[in-house]
Parts: sequence; structure tokens; C-alpha cells
Amino acid sequence: MERTGEPLRIARLSLRNLADTDVVVRVKAASLCHTDLEAMRGDLRTPLPFVPGHEAAGIVEWTGAAVTRVARGDHVVMSWNPHCGRCFYCERQVSILCQPYRDRMAQSFHFDGNPRLFLDDGAPVHQLAYMGSFAEFCVVSQACAVPVPAAMPFDRACLIGCGVMTGFGAATNVAKVERGSTVAVIGCGAVGLSAIQGARHAGASRIVAIDRAPERLEMARAVGASHTLLADDALVAALADLTGGRGADCVIESAGNRHALKASVEIARPGGQVVWLGKLPADDEASFRWGALMGEKRIVRSSYGGANPARDFPMLANAYLDGTLRLDEYVTSRIALEDINEGMQRLAAGAEVRAVIEF
Repeated sequence: MERTGEPLRIARLSLRNLADTDVVVRVKAASLCHTDLEAMRGDLRTPLPFVPGHEAAGIVEWTGAAVTRVARGDHVVMSWNPHCGRCFYCERQVSILCQPYRDRMAQSFHFDGNPRLFLDDGAPVHQLAYMGSFAEFCVVSQACAVPVPAAMPFDRACLIGCGVMTGFGAATNVAKVERGSTVAVIGCGAVGLSAIQGARHAGASRIVAIDRAPERLEMARAVGASHTLLADDALVAALADLTGGRGADCVIESAGNRHALKASVEIARPGGQVVWLGKLPADDEASFRWGALMGEKRIVRSSYGGANPARDFPMLANAYLDGTLRLDEYVTSRIALEDINEGMQRLAAGAEVRAVIEF
């Protein structure tokens, strides 16, 4: 991406300045996520030029001298959350808030703040989310290359690195959904479908999927929703009827719009919890009916589902392999890298759950 709002183009880049803790991954599959779309639109203010992509899987091609966690030939899913392990937040097990991670995010270079990718004229190229995986090769810190079983198909493994982890973890790590509870999930894209599966894994007895599109609700039922509701003006009343007037014990919002955010607090019961996964542009404002925020409701924003990639990525891969996590339904198209602009257009139009680039 060289100019905001313009189509992506394929270019040959060179790798330089590789450090002892770097891992070079040959990307086998990368999926298209709305965060990539936001970056391309300029919403994230990512410096130009940059390589998009942050949801990917591949094979380790090269490791630096100090790398101990992976070896050449390992199959890995990549994480977009490098962290130092030593700062105030890392010591409190909140790696998503790692101070160096947040301090260097605006630069969009490697985690150490230095570029790894360069154009032919020597100009440095930025990496979206410390990754930039819409490419044949990708450079990440060793903690961000997480080994998974070789039996895991790459086109499903790549989904784990962002959307699946965020949604599944929102239910299991963040909300800590209780067995027998009622969970409502607003927005049934890849993140919402994963939240539904996380709630099922946690033992929720009633999982209510909410979306504007009937076809997404059908998909939600296929992966574990027990009830479905349309996201229309009757939603609050319909959810109240379904829960005897009480509301949901837990609401996970993954649609990322004002209506969904507002609805999430309206349909949570008194004493219930709300997890916001969707997002608005950083400078936008959202408003709420004050009464909907009362009643000791607990509201939290989560960016990565409380991820511990070294623990969670292999668990999710094994859950797919043993049939308890369904991912096949997520892949609505497979494309080549040269089809990336068409794929992004389809994503923006809501025509994809996940389009996957296969290399």
C-alpha cells in the first residue's frame, strides 16, 4: 500500500537488518480481516508504504541465532502481539498492553523499531501489526511464530491468529462464560462465530446469535448457536422475551458499529457483563442511554481475547483437528495474491466471512 485509498500492488522487496531473535516465515495462507481494510482506508494512520496482513500461517524458513522456540521447517501460526515480557503490563500478564508494543505501534516497523523490508531504491517499508503477511515471506519476533501440528491445514490455521483467537478468547478468557449461562453474540462474522464456539466450549446452555443477515444466522446455528435473532428494532424486546425479561448473562459484541454497541448494554441483564470486540474509528464517539449502563453491569473492551498465543494457538488447532472447533465454514473464498484488491472489495461489501490468500 503506497497511497491511502488506492489499490494494492505487488512489489518485490528485500529483507535486511535481520536480528538474532527474528524468524522468517514462508507464508502459506493469509486471510483478509477488517483491520486490513481499516488500515488501507487510512483509519489506523499506518505509515506509508506498508504491507497489510496480520492473520497468517506458514513454515519457518530461517531463524536468528538466539531463536529457541521454533526451528526451520516448523508449521506456525503468527501472532500480531509481540511483547517484551518485562514491562509493567507484561509482568501483570496483560501482554496486549505491553508498553514497547504500544509505544512502537505507530511506527509499524519491526518490534525493535527498525525496518526489515525495503524497496529497490532502499526506502523502508512498514509492516502492519508488526507482521505484514500479504507477502510470500514475513518477518516476526520469535514469540510471534507459534508452532501448531503439521496436520493443521494452512488455510484454516491462519484464521486462528486473529479472528478465531479474539472471539473464542472473549468467551473463555475474558468473559469466563459460566456453565449453564445465557450468552448473546452480536455480529456473526469470523470473530462472532468464534465467540459462539467459545461460549459452547465453556458450557453455556443458551447461545443467542444476533446479526442483520439471515445467512450469517444460519452459519451461527451451524457452529453452535441455540437461538438466532435479527438485529432490528425489535431486538431488545425479543431478547427480553427469550430470557423471561431478565436479559443475557453475557453479551459479546463483535459487529463494530454504534447500533451494536448500544444494543449490547441494553440486552445485558443487571449484574451481567458486556465484552466489546468491535471497534469504531479511533476519534469517533458513541452514545448510550444512561439507564442501560446501570444495574452493576460490567463492561470491558478486548482486542485479542486475552490471548496467550503459546498456549491458545496449539489448543485451538487441536480443537479443530479433533472436530470440536469448526472453521471450514469461515472460508468463503480462496484467492491468489494477485486477486487481493477484488478480495478486499468483497470484504468491504460484506460478501466474505474470510477470504484466504493461498500461496
